[in-house]
Amino acid sequence: MVYAAITGWGKCMPPAVLTNADLATFLDTTDEWIVTRTGMRERRISHVSATVAGARALACAGLAPADLDLIVYGSCSYDEQVPNAASGVQVRLGAANAAAMDINTACTSFLYGLSAATALVRTGVVRNALVIGVELISPYMDWSNRNVAVLFGDGAAAVVLQAGEREEGLIGEHLGCQADARQTLRIRGMGCAYANRNVLYGHTQWDFDGQEIYRRAVKGMAQATGRALAKCGLDAAAIDLVVPHQANLRIIEGVAKLAHLPMDKVFLTVERYANMSAATVPVALVEALEAGRVRPGALLLAPAFGGGLTLCSHVIRWGERVTPLGTSPAELPPVTRSALEIVNGYRALAARRAESEPGLQAPVFAESRPGP
Repeated sequence: MVYAAITGWGKCMPPAVLTNADLATFLDTTDEWIVTRTGMRERRISHVSATVAGARALACAGLAPADLDLIVYGSCSYDEQVPNAASGVQVRLGAANAAAMDINTACTSFLYGLSAATALVRTGVVRNALVIGVELISPYMDWSNRNVAVLFGDGAAAVVLQAGEREEGLIGEHLGCQADARQTLRIRGMGCAYANRNVLYGHTQWDFDGQEIYRRAVKGMAQATGRALAKCGLDAAAIDLVVPHQANLRIIEGVAKLAHLPMDKVFLTVERYANMSAATVPVALVEALEAGRVRPGALLLAPAFGGGLTLCSHVIRWGERVTPLGTSPAELPPVTRSALEIVNGYRALAARRAESEPGLQAPVFAESRPGP
């Protein structure tokens, strides 16, 4: 049997920190209100680089960019729609031998990408793959909407997969989608449905039914976890560490309770980084390794839930190595403004939002509306 072991890992976090107190300067909110409902105290806002995360993961694995056969870019925020974002990472890394593809399943994008890359390794199509989870959400956040503005942050992380004969890496998963409720989480203003509708890019309207998302996320992730464990012939007690999507502390606690996972086995970053969508699981995985929470041979569980409404849970067998083979000199350019100054810049640019309102209310599906 061929397996896809995780042999490298690296993250790239924006340097600018946006606190709850910063949010309270322009939203009707308080630190207590946000912490009570979400468990979040701060989030990172500013530039982020999938390339830096990828370079660090490659150095950790002891591989050169030319060794890569595949780059999978998991995200719902792209610099460009065409060409794909993975090809940009390929050229910036110098990974000339790698195929490149994007996966957008919102918050589950990294884990769906891990499934895709693992399958390609196990079937012999590729031997070495880089899987990235990255989001730059702040530029298209509706900073006037308290219900979503407090929840999200920016970040990136990546892992390297290598073919091997030891039973390591992803050993079982369950993927699903509750598409009947996809409208409960939608970002209006992005996509072809809004083209030529006088919507200024960056002006968005977030359809976000928090109570319905909470209910479906808790139940969906818990059920996905049960099915993934059953495929592996395991129960919850066998799991050494849970590295969940960090959507909201209350959701994580609900999933843990329903899936019979003790909270002392759950690794959390939500207090410091908030919800980074596709980046939350890989960033948490890297930080768990840095904190010494992943031991050699450990069984890890990674449940997640995102727009679509996509859901999944992944069972990962860790290998023997928990420390990097090397480090990369790759760094982000320095930030010249505070997170609050960056956000206030976005808010100032949203002053013309009234021009976009009619277009933001356009029918969502392109095929349901007439042409110009």
